[in-house]
Amino acid sequence: MDYTWIVIIAVVAVIGIFLWSTYNGLVTLNVRVDEAWSDITVQLKRRADLIPNLIETVKGYATHEREVFENVTKARAETISPAVMADPAAAAVAEDGFHAAMKSLFAVAEAYPQLQANQNFLSLQQELTDTEDKVMAARRFYNGGVRELNTKIKQFPQTLFVRSLGFKERAFFEVVDAAAIQEPPTVKF
Repeated sequence: MDYTWIVIIAVVAVIGIFLWSTYNGLVTLNVRVDEAWSDITVQLKRRADLIPNLIETVKGYATHEREVFENVTKARAETISPAVMADPAAAAVAEDGFHAAMKSLFAVAEAYPQLQANQNFLSLQQELTDTEDKVMAARRFYNGGVRELNTKIKQFPQTLFVRSLGFKERAFFEVVDAAAIQEPPTVKF
């Protein structure tokens, strides 16, 4: 009995199972990363939907702060633009601009004690804080998925063939200006 054919068939079967398993694992990770990015975009959209209400509430008290309102509106639009929603690197840049604009808006709000007591403003601020927490959680989930996917793509022997199957490393959703978030903004209400 010739065992050569049995060994060849066994080796081909092992290689086939390995390729099948690797491909399905990468597809799973890729879908997980896409899902996580979708979660981020949902939260960014939710936050963007809160901003016009927040601006209108503050406008009622601080009508002469037009530039601040325009900057917040512009930053809001940038965070939900299609180009930003499709690219984590662009989203990170837009997020930095958004956070800077929001700091300005809250600085204006600090100057108006009656605004600080406005229930609508306090409610919007709480919703915005809640949404920011959800964005951070979605970012952690996304970055974890990207880490797993990128690691699997870079590991040997997958690195030899996965790119030819259409898999590529994904970008992390990171803060561009890390110094800007070292100290949280102080908002006193």
